[in-house]
Amino acid sequence: MTKISYKIKTHKIERTYNQPHFYIQNKSLNSGKALNNPIPNCFVVIVEADKQRELLYYLSFSLQIGQYFSYYIKGSVIPFITIDDTRKVLDRALLNYKKDQWELKIEKILKVTALEENLKDQLKTIGKLKLALLRV
Repeated sequence: MTKISYKIKTHKIERTYNQPHFYIQNKSLNSGKALNNPIPNCFVVIVEADKQRELLYYLSFSLQIGQYFSYYIKGSVIPFITIDDTRKVLDRALLNYKKDQWELKIEKILKVTALEENLKDQLKTIGKLKLALLRV
């Protein structure tokens, strides 16, 4: 596998990036969560190509679902993860990265995530229907 080089920095609000990038949440019990849009407490991961961005985004997404970041979460009042620990988790995952296995896992995770979103939408619709029935 070719080496993927990336930079990870603390995101500053209102800053924009020209290179392909995504964000990783760094505070709360969801620390490590890959994000397409920035939030106040996140890191930005900058890569050289869109294909690398996609690979690292879904790798991070999978690592957070698999709770690989949770070991490194510190803080009792406001849980957080450090930039060095985030880099450590990503680097270790990239060392163990096997393209075919990850692509299959990501494909399955995306399907399950789509089903989850569909169920959330259905629950919202059911809630609206209950409200409408009560108001009639």
